[in-house]
Amino acid sequence: MKPHFHKVPVTLQSSFSIRHDIKPDFGNIWHYHPELELHYVIKGEGVRFIGDNISNFAPDEMILLGENLPHTWRCKDEYFQNNSDLHTEAMVVHFLPDCLGKYLINLPEAYLIPKLFEKAKSGMIIHGKAKEKLIDLMRLAVDATNLERIIILLSILKTLAETDEFETVVTSKNTFYQSNESETLRINKICTYTLTNYKKDITLEEVASLSNLSVTSFCRYFKLMTKKTYYDFLIEIRVSHACRFLIENKLPTEMICFDCGFNNVSNFYRHFKKVTGMTPLDYKRKYLN
Repeated sequence: MKPHFHKVPVTLQSSFSIRHDIKPDFGNIWHYHPELELHYVIKGEGVRFIGDNISNFAPDEMILLGENLPHTWRCKDEYFQNNSDLHTEAMVVHFLPDCLGKYLINLPEAYLIPKLFEKAKSGMIIHGKAKEKLIDLMRLAVDATNLERIIILLSILKTLAETDEFETVVTSKNTFYQSNESETLRINKICTYTLTNYKKDITLEEVASLSNLSVTSFCRYFKLMTKKTYYDFLIEIRVSHACRFLIENKLPTEMICFDCGFNNVSNFYRHFKKVTGMTPLDYKRKYLN
């Protein structure tokens, strides 16, 4: 999937960007940028796409994204309904690898920072005490000025570089390429349609027509862009929603199966275990515990 280049707004008076956003939703454009991004979700639920990973997101999730790692946070359908009173809230830090000067990361005392930037290329979900400390630092950074901003950013980098309380998001080594505007519109149209209609039987003819391609050309195009087939992509979307419903613990597993677009329970169990590595019951027990 070829993402859209995004220009992160940074004022001339700032070496990095820190925002506290409250918006109706997180948008749905799959994009990338040369800045690293530390993203903390305060409010909002849905499905996130990072590289070739598709997973749910929820409040209190913190992720560090490396430079040019494609991503988007797509909120649940409820956020896009008319007269919805739902909204998202997040704190986001953007910074270039050399935002504090090209010599900093080459200092012997800063040897952990280049290693951090390398780990961030695969995305890092931050947990535990490191996350708690980073939340406090991000809140301070929102209102900080002058040298205080720099000191806080260094503290953020120190915390990230020294922690082992994280898990990697992207496991494959696929390279993600830049795209032109028409390709960006095409692939985002496919993603939006799939996220809106994943509960239904979606045919290849339907999604191919969205792209103005024949079925054969579409299958070749989608595999080239995403490194996976469209049906693999659709199944991952369905499983990610099933994971959320299992954690919410409001519906029986059999009902979740059909609500997420699977036609029979045995197929649901087989695909769920293939994507997550565990059965729905094991997944539910793990997260509810």
